Amino acid sequence: MGQYRISSTQLAARAAYLLRGNDLGTMTSAAPRLYPHMWSWDAAFVTVGLAPLSIERAVIEMDTLLSAQWSNGMIPHIVFANGRDGYFPGPAWWRAGELAAAAPSSPATSGITQPPVHAIAVQRILEHSRHRSRAVRQLAEEFLDRRWNDLMQWHRWLATARDPRGRGRITLYHGWESGMDNSPRWDSAYANIVVGDSLPSYQREDLEHIGDPTMRPSTAEYDRYLWLVEQMKSVGYDDQKLSEVMDFAIEDVFVSAIFAMACDVLAYIGEDYAKPLSDIRDLRAWAHRFRTGVVASCRGPSGIARDFDVRADRWIETETIAMFAPLLCGGLPRDRERALLRLFDGPRFCGHPDLRYAVPPSTSPVSADFRPREYWRGPVWPVMTWLFSWAFGRRGWPERSKRLREEGLRQAEEGSFAEYYEPFTGEPLGSMQQSWTAAAVLDWLD
Repeated sequence: MGQYRISSTQLAARAAYLLRGNDLGTMTSAAPRLYPHMWSWDAAFVTVGLAPLSIERAVIEMDTLLSAQWSNGMIPHIVFANGRDGYFPGPAWWRAGELAAAAPSSPATSGITQPPVHAIAVQRILEHSRHRSRAVRQLAEEFLDRRWNDLMQWHRWLATARDPRGRGRITLYHGWESGMDNSPRWDSAYANIVVGDSLPSYQREDLEHIGDPTMRPSTAEYDRYLWLVEQMKSVGYDDQKLSEVMDFAIEDVFVSAIFAMACDVLAYIGEDYAKPLSDIRDLRAWAHRFRTGVVASCRGPSGIARDFDVRADRWIETETIAMFAPLLCGGLPRDRERALLRLFDGPRFCGHPDLRYAVPPSTSPVSADFRPREYWRGPVWPVMTWLFSWAFGRRGWPERSKRLREEGLRQAEEGSFAEYYEPFTGEPLGSMQQSWTAAAVLDWLD
């Protein structure tokens, strides 16, 4: 670790200190000023970072998230912390508990979902518990027993409610559900949305915390985001009716690859801990179906993955990190997978000569859509570096995994734990003290 300006021990201590500072008791805020609540996939990644520190606290994090699960199985993308203001749209805009029959009355939640990375967090809890005392192992196993049916219900909801055509790709009804809010992947779909006159006036909170508004989605983009929420509210967030009323309906190849991978992970956990064989069979079947759906989206010998716009009935081709979805879940023939890895390593992505660190930017630097400071249109996200590093290790590519880990740690060594970074200069951008960035560092250093 001698190549870092500070020692690995110091870096780990800073990351742990950040997570403690963002701890609200039973949940961790995604970032104290810009994101003061619990976000679904943030919470899963935070749990990955908490597990080496405290199994007990990691279990509490996941228990809090799963306690907000809707009765239909959906895990909402935000669980709102009581008494915390400063984020828009808040509970009063979503009105999920009031309008959605499946939503809990408490805690307050949003009405959409986020990528299903939670099985990775559960796996990390169980892995770390094996090296602890018998009492800690028992705590982790009791957590799994208590939440197994909830996790199965979550995966079953995704496999049914969000794959209505049975094509093995998760359908999203809002760009926020992808986690990549303003990615070029959604430009054409959002361009076709006509915002109605009935959209209520609103005051954004994010621009109060970010000095440079060019780093955030525009007001026109926010109008469309909020109009989609209004469409959801008009049908009470009903799963069956969303497919009929939503102007935005995209089969997201990246979320689908995550889901295929998560089903495999949860199936292995089920085998190790003697869960029902029928559940394991379902998980394996879903993993196969969605892996096949991801591969079916791939174009040409390079294996580039594409999203599908259901409303426009056409494939979406952009040069973003989502192109590499098959590298997460597998399924490509060897020659196409090797070609996709060369693209990942090459000058259009990690190997671009001007990158400060050899990690994947959210959009290719050679793309016409590239914006180096604008959220998901160019910056580097440490949590994405972590996800690919973890997936590459799981797929038996240890050198590739190690290389991403080392570059990710070099990027984090200045200690801001930023939400994302300018890819050429390495400048930290977005919110500082981002919990999932600290969590990625803790896992890398463990």
